[in-house]
Amino acid sequence: MFRKIVIIRKEQEPEEDINSKLQWLSDSLGMFNDRDKESSCFRVFLELYKEKKGLRSDDIALNSRLSRGTVVFHLNKLMDSGLIVNEDRKYKLKKLNSLIKQLKIETLERFRKLEELSKELENFR
Repeated sequence: MFRKIVIIRKEQEPEEDINSKLQWLSDSLGMFNDRDKESSCFRVFLELYKEKKGLRSDDIALNSRLSRGTVVFHLNKLMDSGLIVNEDRKYKLKKLNSLIKQLKIETLERFRKLEELSKELENFR
């Protein structure tokens, strides 16, 4: 499901407000990179988080005050990463809890394979 899994240790717990919690979650999972100086991808993510029924790209652009091209670029990145889906010409954020559970399953499986490989490589030494 996920093409790339990035987990970043965030020592400081998030503050009580919802934006801080969302930012902490997204930072911990490496969802948005440092090159996004205007946090435009995070702004797209926030718009989708606020609207459970989904939004069209034009609506996201209007609400976030971003160009439609920028929004579409980030929507494609978010779909590639498995965070959102396009249903009935609307973009929807997947349920965060199910995303975290799926990420955990995939991460554990990857570590299992890494352990197998490391044992195999030790036998060649």
